[in-house]
Amino acid sequence: MRNTSSRAWIKAALGAMALLVALPAAAEDKFPSREVRLVVPWNAGGSNDIAARVLAPILAENGIRIIVDNVPGGTGTIGMSRVANAPPDGYMLGMGTSSTLSMIAQKKTLLRNDQFASIARISTDPLMLLVASEGPKDVVAFIEEMKKKPGKVTIGTPGSYNLNHIFASMTARAAGVDYVNVPYPGGAKVITDLAGGQIDAAVLKPSESIGQIKAGQVRPIAVFGNERLSVFPDVPTMKEKGYDVFPYGPVVQMAYIVAPAKVPPDVRAKLISAFEKSIQDPRFKAFAVENGVVVDNLTGDALDKEVEAVQTSLNAVATQVFKAE
Repeated sequence: MRNTSSRAWIKAALGAMALLVALPAAAEDKFPSREVRLVVPWNAGGSNDIAARVLAPILAENGIRIIVDNVPGGTGTIGMSRVANAPPDGYMLGMGTSSTLSMIAQKKTLLRNDQFASIARISTDPLMLLVASEGPKDVVAFIEEMKKKPGKVTIGTPGSYNLNHIFASMTARAAGVDYVNVPYPGGAKVITDLAGGQIDAAVLKPSESIGQIKAGQVRPIAVFGNERLSVFPDVPTMKEKGYDVFPYGPVVQMAYIVAPAKVPPDVRAKLISAFEKSIQDPRFKAFAVENGVVVDNLTGDALDKEVEAVQTSLNAVATQVFKAE
């Protein structure tokens, strides 16, 4: 009897211990049980970094606490490679951009889109051609300056072999001359050097340059798009001035959130819900309007299809543009 009681007691004790061990594990399994790391593959201070930090407190209200981790380099490929190889548990996300898709199109990275599961598109960003405040008065004068100094005018871009680089190249092609592309690890450094006179021009988003534009340090002289921007209604499009910057088809600059491809469906659903609510929040939409950013509501599988569509366009456009460089 005593042995039976002892065995029963030991069995009960082991069961209790197993329960105690299981409780923390169960709590850990409930996503999210800790902060989520969001890899922004660009330097701090650029438009993607700023958007992520504006979203952070809104996301926290919707149940996702994020830590923004800037991992610049390789036109976004270094940071996104880290995300692709992360455990697919939802605790590491990345900010994909058309710039990285262009690197994929050029086969300058081993990354593939099927390594990621799309969560939500943050923005679609128009790009502009800017000069320093003392630079040419308009895009026509800038093109004339390029013609007078073939192969010497410098245009700065955040990264290389991306949409910014494509439009810089298209500007030079409109002038019929060569130019010098000056790549940087992010938009913040580009705008600083443009304002300081280190480069002649830059291709940037409004959100990367609006502060310096308002301060009178730089001036936008053209928009790479089919319509003028509401935030800068007096700045003409390249098309208005007779310059075709889409000779191989339309391309779009966008930023979007992804998780590693094999993230569990329930975790992906929670992330999609939180990001969708946060991006559609009036505070983020107000930020978008103030910075010339276009916000829509594209998430999940529909965003996967959009990424593939943009990739297809870039496969054709980038190959044609950079083949001649």
